[in-house]
Amino acid sequence: MVPDGLLTVANYLAKMPNSMGHTMNPEAYKQKAMVIKAMAHPSRLLMLDALAEGEKCVCELQRLVGSDLSTVSKHLSVMKNAGLVADRKEGLQVYYRLRVPCVLRFFDCVEAVLRENSAAAARALRE
Repeated sequence: MVPDGLLTVANYLAKMPNSMGHTMNPEAYKQKAMVIKAMAHPSRLLMLDALAEGEKCVCELQRLVGSDLSTVSKHLSVMKNAGLVADRKEGLQVYYRLRVPCVLRFFDCVEAVLRENSAAAARALRE
């Protein structure tokens, strides 16, 4: 037990503003990590990219990814639980769409990192 008036490291950090001026909240970072983890698979990234074009049925996403239905369903479930996609049923078909299309801007950031890494590797080879 921490005596009154003393801050734990976690409490101290939670009260410190980050570089953007926002208070650091450990729970918020856990939530952010959950969303990022939900994208951390090539098949999921491919499906998210395809959903940028609009709503797709599970069967279309399955053909795109080339995996069995249970695997694709599991990937979609992970992304749905993280809030990346939403679904709707129409008869026997289930359709998915992006809940927040801004997630695709994250792809732009990742691609910028990859370009920078490639440029840095090329510079290192020239040196």
